Amino acid sequence: MTDIAPTIPGRRAVFNLRWWIAALLFASTIINYLDRQTLSLLAPFLKVQYHWSNTDYAYIVIAFRVAYAIGQTVFGRLMDKIGTRRGLSLTVAWYSIVSVFTPLASGLYSFGLFRFLLGAGESANWPAATKAVSEWFPKQERGLATAFFDSGSSVGGAIAPFLVLSIYFRWGWRPAVMVPGVLGFAWIILWRKFYSPPDTHPRISDDERKMLAIDKADLVSVNAAEPRWRELLRLPQTWGIIVARAFTDPVWYFVTDWFPIYLVAKGIDLRSGLLAVWVPFLAADLGNFFGGGVSGWLIKRGWSLGNARKAVVIFGGVGVTALIPTIFTTNLFALTSLFAFATFSYASFSTIANVLPSDLYASRSVASVSGLSGTASGIGTIIAFGLVGHYSDLRHGIHEFDPIMVVAGLIPFAGMILVLLLIRNTKATEQGWVRSI
Repeated sequence: MTDIAPTIPGRRAVFNLRWWIAALLFASTIINYLDRQTLSLLAPFLKVQYHWSNTDYAYIVIAFRVAYAIGQTVFGRLMDKIGTRRGLSLTVAWYSIVSVFTPLASGLYSFGLFRFLLGAGESANWPAATKAVSEWFPKQERGLATAFFDSGSSVGGAIAPFLVLSIYFRWGWRPAVMVPGVLGFAWIILWRKFYSPPDTHPRISDDERKMLAIDKADLVSVNAAEPRWRELLRLPQTWGIIVARAFTDPVWYFVTDWFPIYLVAKGIDLRSGLLAVWVPFLAADLGNFFGGGVSGWLIKRGWSLGNARKAVVIFGGVGVTALIPTIFTTNLFALTSLFAFATFSYASFSTIANVLPSDLYASRSVASVSGLSGTASGIGTIIAFGLVGHYSDLRHGIHEFDPIMVVAGLIPFAGMILVLLLIRNTKATEQGWVRSI
């Protein structure tokens, strides 16, 4: 095992340092989502300015998703190789630069190029954050820590309408795109100053160091060899994690990238419906903490790790079906309520999907498995968005998105069933490839 450096004499230990690390990951996720939400919020206006159809807009969104899907696996493996400190510094700098230069875009193809570059940089956030959580948190806290950083997506999504649209209505779309990108540079300074792995961090307390050492005692039974991708893909647990994201994330990305267009199709003016854009993100934020908190609470009550995680998966898979009744109403309050409950349920499920790699795999493989699941999520989203753009253009009026909403409510339910079947103790557990769950 790696030697653990003692706290440096004269440097005061930070109480509960792991939660300060989680706060940095939370801030990174907020900035990540502020950057990506600019286009979806501005889409109803840019569609008019540049004469885009829904299919045209789908191509731009897909360009982001293609890079995001590829980048999840590539950067996930990179994070396992070079570590989260260096890796996140590079990727946040990358997408911040892209955001600042996006105002140079002048049409469909240039927007698509900038979104592709943005997606590549932003793809590293979840594999890196998941890896950091696996290193810094014991099993009873990993769900809550994952919920904390993952909730940054909801907070960023909730803040974005107020920031981006306020800038747009006063100064236009170019400043609205640039401002969120600048925040990433400030974050990098804090990250470089305060983050190190727990084994080498000079401000970790002796108590926190001992707690993490005890939690990782089971790693001695995990196979010492570093598994390759093909070996990871032979494990049903890996496929359970892949399914958990591939069958749920496209629904969330529909909300983040298409919800303003959906509301306009329902006959709702965005100026009067700004609250509707904001509430589902707030609900998702609460859902993150519900999923992480409840699973941790169940573990402390004596539930096995696997059963505690699966209980939340069941709740999430059933809850997302609340999207289906949206086809029967154009009432703003009803639509907002149904979307809010669906995103609350999704986020609960998503928290478990994100924490499972750190539950099941040693640190050297966590970001790789998380990246594989992110790539599957990206592929599913690309396919879904292509279909959304095509079929919404074939229909018009308030029922333009009805078939899409029915499918969006059913796919996560199917994913729930598959996760329950695939995430289990197997022969690979006995052989030390994955931890017992």
